[in-house]
Amino acid sequence: MFLLKDIKFKNILDIENLEINENVVTVVKGESGSGKSTMLKLLNNIISPDSGIVMYNGVDVNDINPITLRREVIMQSQFPTIFPGNVRENLNFIFTLRGEEGLSDEKLLKSMEIVNLKKDLNDDAQNLSGGEKTRLSIARLFLVKPDVFLLDEPGASLDSKTEEILMNNVIAEIKKRNKTLVFISHSANPEIISDEIITLKDGRVISHER
Repeated sequence: MFLLKDIKFKNILDIENLEINENVVTVVKGESGSGKSTMLKLLNNIISPDSGIVMYNGVDVNDINPITLRREVIMQSQFPTIFPGNVRENLNFIFTLRGEEGLSDEKLLKSMEIVNLKKDLNDDAQNLSGGEKTRLSIARLFLVKPDVFLLDEPGASLDSKTEEILMNNVIAEIKKRNKTLVFISHSANPEIISDEIITLKDGRVISHER
């Protein structure tokens, strides 16, 4: 699915060759500053390498319309964007932005169930806790149905138990849909829930376990 070849980005990344497979769950590990978030941003062309090439399904990401690419390969940063309005309006935001009709409350609530977010659709989204905002944002990703989910520290603002529930639910749903997940985690044992593990150190891939 993804191929990173001879990638150099500032003094942050130096990746000779890395393949990320389709329809699997891949966790990216490494110490703070090892280049994990930067690598994730390369995958949907939020940033471009100084040299080298990033391929998605055999095509250079620079040759893919950015809007098309980011609808198929969607990323959530460590600090997800929450828009003014209630939970319903936030979940429907992308559809509203496209000029499309919002989804039914039933579909919105099902998406919230995946992330274990027990809030009313009329609740003010700005009043949610940090962890609730993260889960709201991930629920929104499921509604737009991308092929690839890129999640940067999805459990960073959650306690360990809530993070475990969230990731188990998210991974089960992604596998059910036969989609791809690449996520960054500092959790002690992310390999328990992952098919593949990429470990970075000082911007280099030091291991890729399958």
